[in-house]
Amino acid sequence: MICKKERIMIEATLADLRKSSDFFSQDEIIHIIDGRKKEEIGYFVPSYMKEEFEAFLQNLQLKQKRAVLKRVAKAQKSDAIGDGALADGLS
Repeated sequence: MICKKERIMIEATLADLRKSSDFFSQDEIIHIIDGRKKEEIGYFVPSYMKEEFEAFLQNLQLKQKRAVLKRVAKAQKSDAIGDGALADGLS
């Protein structure tokens, strides 16, 4: 059964996907979980939120890439390579 959780997000199980008319008619983000395993599957984002959500995902990916690049730059700076030595700079 699709139920609201703290009025922030709707929570649904994989079994709720079988009732697709109810599931896909929602206008809120739905948190999908596997009812048997109690594991998170993902989220359903309504089509009217598509552009905002894609922008959010791009921003999130950009932040992750920047964090990795900062880590690599810091590692390379702190791990100097001497004569004839090789190092990857990652710890």
